[in-house]
Amino acid sequence: MAQVLEFKLPDLGEGLTEAEIVRWLVEVGDVVAIDQPVVEVETAKAMVEVPCPYGGVVTARFGDEGTELPVGAPLLTVAVGSPVEASGDVPVADSGTEDSGSGNVLVGYGTGAPPVRRRRVRPQGLKAAVAVPAVPEGSAPAPVAGPVAVVSPLVRRLARQHDLDLRRLAGSGPDGLILRADVESAIRSAAEAPAPEAVAEPAVSSAFSASAGERVALRGVRGAVADKLSRSRREIPDATCWVDADATELMAARASMNSVAGPGTPKVSVLALLARICTAALARYPELNSTVDQEAREIVRLPQVHLGFAAQTDRGLVVPVVRDAHAGTTESIGAEIARLTEAARTGTLTPAQLTGGTFTLNNYGVFGVDGSTPIINHPEAAMMGVGRIVPKPWVYEGQLAVRQVVQLSLTFDHRVCDGGTAGGFLRYVADCVERPALLLRSL
Repeated sequence: MAQVLEFKLPDLGEGLTEAEIVRWLVEVGDVVAIDQPVVEVETAKAMVEVPCPYGGVVTARFGDEGTELPVGAPLLTVAVGSPVEASGDVPVADSGTEDSGSGNVLVGYGTGAPPVRRRRVRPQGLKAAVAVPAVPEGSAPAPVAGPVAVVSPLVRRLARQHDLDLRRLAGSGPDGLILRADVESAIRSAAEAPAPEAVAEPAVSSAFSASAGERVALRGVRGAVADKLSRSRREIPDATCWVDADATELMAARASMNSVAGPGTPKVSVLALLARICTAALARYPELNSTVDQEAREIVRLPQVHLGFAAQTDRGLVVPVVRDAHAGTTESIGAEIARLTEAARTGTLTPAQLTGGTFTLNNYGVFGVDGSTPIINHPEAAMMGVGRIVPKPWVYEGQLAVRQVVQLSLTFDHRVCDGGTAGGFLRYVADCVERPALLLRSL
């Protein structure tokens, strides 16, 4: 006899609790190998291909593309071993691991191996994923007493969203279990039913109605950004200072670096230069490379600089992290920024590449704006903002001249330092922008 093993959405790490199904990579009836990717999901951090730890025949998939599943919810079932017989009991595993599987769910994220519990179910349990009308056409069962036969929290949520009483449904799953297909069938039946005659309502003023607007779900990357920014505003007493700087010499230094570069050598970007300046400034003002342990009421100054940089993508704003930026050169930091930017553009950043930052650099000048008051990327203590670099009138060596000017801003957590420290950091950055030779002292 075959064993039908249930593979559940694994813990994807970094505190993620749910993921959205983007694309199924297998169909029901396909033969899969151990550790073969079976579904592509989008978390609040990244797009991830999830491999199945079992080898066998896919007997059911749970969730359509676009469905959001919590960690631990069933993803699919796989028949492992000999072909399933037409009759007789079939053992079904409750847990997501089995000796015949690999135990791996993602590269870098393993699973434990809890004891496997098994139950005996009727053969029709293998067909549980097939949509079966929950209620015969033209009739509706009376509400049932006692607990409702629903296991999946997604089924309950779907019913709530459509004001559907689960007690009036007859489940098509094993032992009357109400499946998602049952709920969707009931929703379709309700939608196809003739609408009651409309009752004339008195005219009302055209006041704003939230129900009339387009609704966009706050989930995935956008939902994660919303949660993090809200938490930042709620928990961090931030303050912002800013300064205009003459970036003419910085731009000239960049042009000189790129002119002497050999064939095939990547160009030095402005962002790479600013990142190197920031790491030098953090070495002088380590208070800004810290976090706050609110429960212990302690400031934790961090030994490494993991530099995040804001990147706008089709999926929303993401912040890839350059690890150990304090130990890098302008060239090596620039190469890593380019690599992570390409991964952000193609949606292949991993959760590990999007977490663990200690300080963030935000170049909003690429959007054609001069200034901003950045929101700190919680739980960091500061974010550096850079506006566009544009020709402006500037007093240079006592004379009015046209110079390349940029506005720099620093939003900082006022718990970790006072304005003097923040101002000192920002002034050092501005001095390096105006006189890049200052960096030679720290190289």
